[in-house]
Amino acid sequence: MIDAKLFCGNSNRPLAEKIAANLGVELGNINVKKFADGEILVKIEETVRKKDVFLIQPTCRAPGHSVNDSLMELLIMADACRRASARSISAVVPYFGYGRQERRATASE
Repeated sequence: MIDAKLFCGNSNRPLAEKIAANLGVELGNINVKKFADGEILVKIEETVRKKDVFLIQPTCRAPGHSVNDSLMELLIMADACRRASARSISAVVPYFGYGRQERRATASE
């Protein structure tokens, strides 16, 4: 068993549950919701002080989520963990939606 906290956003909870089960840990309690105006609220429901935190959040399109929503949710979760004094924060991004942007531009573009 690892001594770390594992959290996921709303993008792909079944994937995060499988990862947690494979590691023999439970997912941490985190509340991620969206206000009517689209603003994202993240509330960590347990202590992460001086803990290693792993955030599982693919940026693929999910029901009710765009790639941008998933990425912004990940960034706000990371900020919430930083403010809660996590020792380290690692983002686990099985699919990065903007990965194709990293290629070299051609003259025709």
